[in-house]
Amino acid sequence: MTQIELRGIEKFFGPVQVIKNLNLAIADNEFIVLLGQSGCGKTTTLRAVAGLETIDEGDILIDGEPVQHKKCSDRDIAMVFQSFSLYPHMTVFENIAFPLRATRMSKSDVDTAVREIARVLRISEMLDRRPSALSGGDMQRVAIGRALVRRPKAMLMDEPIGALDAKLREEMRAEIKRLHIKQGSTTIYVTHDQVEAMALADRIVIMHEGILQQVGSPSEVYSRPANTFVAQFVGSPVMNMADASVADSAGQIRIDIGGVNQGFEFPAALGDKLSSAGGKNGSLTLGVRPEGVLVSREQQEGFMPVEAHIIEPLGSHDIVDLKVGDTMLRARTKSGFVPGPGEQVWARIDPAQAHFFNTATGLSLGIRL
Repeated sequence: MTQIELRGIEKFFGPVQVIKNLNLAIADNEFIVLLGQSGCGKTTTLRAVAGLETIDEGDILIDGEPVQHKKCSDRDIAMVFQSFSLYPHMTVFENIAFPLRATRMSKSDVDTAVREIARVLRISEMLDRRPSALSGGDMQRVAIGRALVRRPKAMLMDEPIGALDAKLREEMRAEIKRLHIKQGSTTIYVTHDQVEAMALADRIVIMHEGILQQVGSPSEVYSRPANTFVAQFVGSPVMNMADASVADSAGQIRIDIGGVNQGFEFPAALGDKLSSAGGKNGSLTLGVRPEGVLVSREQQEGFMPVEAHIIEPLGSHDIVDLKVGDTMLRARTKSGFVPGPGEQVWARIDPAQAHFFNTATGLSLGIRL
């Protein structure tokens, strides 16, 4: 059982505060991904848990015991860095065995442990090679094996596949997830890549400028973002955002965007919810993901005419920019659905996929149909 808890963590580099009152509880065997832009404090948080950085305020607890004053060697935590950091003069076997030999483990036990972890990582046939004879993905497997071989309480990973090409990253994502399920270790993984986060995490911890923005499962942070930062950081393409106003329209309400007095119709029940949340008469931002923008090539009730601009063909689907007044909405369509730029099509917003935010604070109003 390995549980990690961060309580009121604060960290300064001189006058700059890089972690601001961070509170987080990580359960045993959980795979947590710290996600955010460069400089948001995610790597500093990881290094603080490892003992490579001191903290100025707060407590770091591992299995209920405060460890912020312990050396990293006394925390029983392994860390994998973005750079492979393998010993070039040693074979794969010797690289993986190095932390075990440092503890004076017997030769037979070292051999058993190394060969077992090599079998799990599928590198048994590479044990006699040196790092210079390995691919980038295989070197990262060796680095992970060296960290796992001594069965640490927790595994910390700092963008371990960020230097690999796209195909290798995809393969290593699946390998890391498979390894986590097999080993059952508590894992904290740092990345700025939201695709990695969505693919790997049990829960995603999103940070911005040292502040925790939202913690939730991949589906929660995608479907119910807490604020406009999360809404536009998670998801590709990013969520459409537009300043909006609300008007009554024949038993329904109309959401106007793009500075035009013609907008998208929504059920009247939404107007009641917006009124109770203070959004109907206040500053309101409408958010909708591209799959929530419905497109038709023929006029239909509830659809408004729009002009197609840039079309991005992505094989399985297209991303089409639609001009609504002075605002662009990105829509996801079937491949080739819109013949070309300049075409008139009709669009509406799926009410069930619309999000509403307070423009001033950026916070979600928590209104969904």
